[in-house]
Amino acid sequence: MKVLMFGWEFPPFISGGLGVASHGIAEGLVNNGVEVTFVIPTKMKQALVPDINIRLLAADEVALSLEFDRATREYELLSKEIEEKLLPLSPYYTSKFSRETIGHFFGKTDFIYPTKRTILDFAGNYGHDIFLEVGKYSIIGRYLGATCDFDVIHSHDWVTFPAGVEAKKASGKPLVVHIHATEFDRSGENINQYVYDTERYGMENADKIIAVSYYTKNIIINRYGIQEGKIEVVHNAVDKESHLKRLGIKKPLKEKIVLFLGRVTMQKGPDYFLEAAKLVLEKLKDVRFVMAGSGDMLPKMINRAAELRITDKFHFTGFLRGLEVERMYAVSDLYVMPSVSEPFGISAFEALLYDVPIIISKRAGVAEVLRDAMMVDFWDVQKLADRIIALLSNEELSRDIVARCQAEIQSISWNNAGGKIKAVYQQFI
Repeated sequence: MKVLMFGWEFPPFISGGLGVASHGIAEGLVNNGVEVTFVIPTKMKQALVPDINIRLLAADEVALSLEFDRATREYELLSKEIEEKLLPLSPYYTSKFSRETIGHFFGKTDFIYPTKRTILDFAGNYGHDIFLEVGKYSIIGRYLGATCDFDVIHSHDWVTFPAGVEAKKASGKPLVVHIHATEFDRSGENINQYVYDTERYGMENADKIIAVSYYTKNIIINRYGIQEGKIEVVHNAVDKESHLKRLGIKKPLKEKIVLFLGRVTMQKGPDYFLEAAKLVLEKLKDVRFVMAGSGDMLPKMINRAAELRITDKFHFTGFLRGLEVERMYAVSDLYVMPSVSEPFGISAFEALLYDVPIIISKRAGVAEVLRDAMMVDFWDVQKLADRIIALLSNEELSRDIVARCQAEIQSISWNNAGGKIKAVYQQFI
């Protein structure tokens, strides 16, 4: 069985959980006997050799045998029309856009005609040209759909849905779209209409939808009008062999360290973490709080910490990657994930690998798996503070939480997830 998979990021080039999950899913599929061709916009001009047996294909290395310049010019014109109205957009940042309808410019590849070979350029990021990037990526999708040998198409999140749909049009092969997050997770009620429309377009044109949690499945049904029978739930997993041993890593400080690690955006609830920190510090003095990550709310959080006069006990690291992330987990005493809307939350799994107790939001998909985790309503700052104090003050309770949660993830693996996704493919083959 062969799958043509469209993603937007792949380790080591990642911006969040999407890249981690994409790698894990690809690895799980390969270990279940599926041949994977994983397409990304660009390798960023650097050699990228996957540690798993997949074919990694960069869109900016695809030499088209048909002339797509007319289609590309169409995307460029439409992109420039909206670029003046919009701030830089990232699927990981809080939306600041009004609910204006932005015309779709995918599907413009129907008027291609043969002439010369050409290669399209991709930045491969989430900047102000994201609309143009998505449009050009759909050109690559249509071309690969017409020229590659595969059995099924698999697209990860909205930025790749148009490419998946175009590949389906060109090949007649089934399309599976994978929902790692929706626009309602990222932006609450202040959605970007273009992103919402793109998500719905992909879901409606898909033969099957994979949601990372039942929490996300319910959003798809209630917010996008998709029939329940079209949606399968496959929980994310964690690579249990990827972490460093906690032994040998010495904490730089004697105080307890409470960690928030994620995008500093509305979706992740950094403001609730910060307000809870103030309450905790009124009761405990031997504790420090760390906010690791970047995002559009970071300046506001820095200013708020100064207003609360806790900057001597509250630290901002910026975006961490690779070994920096592993070291941060290893020196922490507690991990807090107060998300407003969390489709899954792989970071909770990762913290447990380092024997770090966790507090997670009740609005997190990972709560469906970690039923023994300590949970809070994201908005209940006082209860969050109380539970932070309880876990920091009671080592026996912390060890018990870790032990019970670690037992729950023993059967969780990317191989199992890959097997479930393969079963979805087999419905069409």
